[in-house]
This record gives sequence, structure tokens and C-alpha cells, in this order.
Amino acid sequence: MKITTWNVNGIRSAINKDFYTSALKLETDVLCLQEIKAFPEQIPDEFHYLDNYSVVWNSAKRPGYSGVATYTRIEPLEIRLGLGVDEFDDEGRVIRFKFDDFYFYNIYFPNGQRGQDRVDFKLSFYETLLKECDQLHEAGEKIIITGDFNTAHTEIDLANPKENAKTSGFLPEERAWVTKYLSSGFKDAFREIYPDKVEYTWWTYRFKARERNVGWRLDYYLVSDSLLPRVENVIIHNDVYGSDHCPVSIIVK
Repeated sequence: MKITTWNVNGIRSAINKDFYTSALKLETDVLCLQEIKAFPEQIPDEFHYLDNYSVVWNSAKRPGYSGVATYTRIEPLEIRLGLGVDEFDDEGRVIRFKFDDFYFYNIYFPNGQRGQDRVDFKLSFYETLLKECDQLHEAGEKIIITGDFNTAHTEIDLANPKENAKTSGFLPEERAWVTKYLSSGFKDAFREIYPDKVEYTWWTYRFKARERNVGWRLDYYLVSDSLLPRVENVIIHNDVYGSDHCPVSIIVK
């Protein structure tokens, strides 16, 4: 099973940058998009039926903001939108699937760069999600969480850690929540396979950052400890353009 996550930074913009061709070349069973910034009715019909995928949308209430969508060729046993908390769910940040033997989350985590109130909102989101995951783990369930975490966990995960020590996305309190997930039954699948590999998934559009590879690793797969032995690979597709993020795939037996 191949799953791919991609923050497209606006699906309508991505469509104009040959999203269709790029998506099909990924040859993935499940395609998770974040920051779609659109309602389903704003998307051309062909993108509702992308090459025999079915699609689930969770758009934000606010037009042109946030939102996630999941394309799948594997029929889920169960679908749920949101976390059951209005302040988060109004922003269209979560789609949860139940597959045969694991729960699967496509998530666009909040960005904290607009001020301390949004940092607090982001940390509360991390806490709410982890409480739910703890309950699933206690019930013996396996979980995969993917999407744009909007946090680089350690210094190896961004090009300029010292310069960004006080920047949201690399604040100590944000990084601590990722650590907390890793001490609560999850593993960072990419870092488990490639402990010393320097690769990024996001680059600012400014300063030719992508050409110079001055980036951040913000897009992750957190996998339950019990599911990790089935992970064959995590692939960062840094040669795929169309957004300020690149797609990232996981292959699970």
C-alpha cells in the first residue's frame, strides 16, 4: 500500500501547475492533500473522479482557507471529518479513515506564525489529537498520522535552526509536542529509516530557497510502534513541483 501526502498550497493553483499529471505519476493508492483552500464545487468535475479514485473533502468554513482532501482507491471501512471540536473543525483540518487494520489521519496542523494566539491554538490542537490517539492505542488500534505538521522536530529537519529558534514552526514548545507523540506510541517513519538523512519538504518561495535547498521538513508520517515493522520506505519527492511543499510517500506492507 502506497500513501502520499502533499500540501498543495491551494488546489486551484496546483491544478494550473499540472497537478493532474504530477498526481498520477506518483502512482499512489491514497493521496492526501492539505491546504486545499477551496470548496468542492469550485473544482472542475474531472478532479472529483481523478483516475478512479474516490475523494473525501473537508473544506474550511472560511472561503479560500485551510482544508484537506483525501483521494483513495482503497475503500475505507469508516470515514470521519474533524476532531469533534468546533474551533478546530471549522477550519477543515482532519479526515480520519478506518482501513482494515489501522486508523489513518490526513491532517493540516495549524500554523502558529500569525501570533501567540495561533501558537496556543496549534498546541491545543496537538493535545486534542494526542488524547484521541492515546485512546485508540489503549484499545489496541494501530494508527498512521500524515500531513503538514507545521513543525520541524529537530535541528536536522531545517537548514537554519539557530536563525529560526524563535520562529513558529521551530519553537521549543512546538517541538516538545512532536517529542510527546514519539513517547506516546508513535515513530517518525522517515527518521527511523534515515536517521541522518538531510531532506526537506517545504521551501519558502522567497530568496530562491528551493533552488538552494534551504528548506524545512514539515510533512511527516507518525506510525504506531506496532505498525512500524510493516513500513518499507518513506520517499520525499523533492523533484515534484507545483507547491511550496513537495509530496511525501510511505510504503506499507
